[in-house]
Amino acid sequence: MMIHEITAKVGAHKKRKRVGRGPGSGTGKTAGRGHKGAGSRSGYSNNGAHEGGQMPLFRRVAKRGFTNANFRKHFSIVNTKALEARFDDGAEVNPDMLVKVGLIRSTKLPVKILGQGDIAKKLNVTAAKFSKSASEKIEKAGGSVTVAE
Repeated sequence: MMIHEITAKVGAHKKRKRVGRGPGSGTGKTAGRGHKGAGSRSGYSNNGAHEGGQMPLFRRVAKRGFTNANFRKHFSIVNTKALEARFDDGAEVNPDMLVKVGLIRSTKLPVKILGQGDIAKKLNVTAAKFSKSASEKIEKAGGSVTVAE
């Protein structure tokens, strides 16, 4: 074993701080919580919203209008240039194949094909949605576009 092999791993495994284990440990008595105040009490949680009696920012600021965040439909996005790079001419492209080649993580979300980049290969693509430019590029290259849910 050489010295450069040892030093490469220094700091990789930091020991857990064991608080409240006596004065010799360095974190005895108050256990790193200081004296008095809410932070020293059990049950206190500084989660960013707690402002110590002051009206929290979230409650001070007016909440107006509509947000679509709760109703938005999420998609796994794949561009045509990625299809060009990962698939051979005449290949069947579906969500299972996209997972296999590593373009998407899983088939839980529906797939949307976007038209960034050029495509010259003839591919038979099956996905939940296509952008207009993506479907035009795939069909122009001689491939087919199938919308499947």
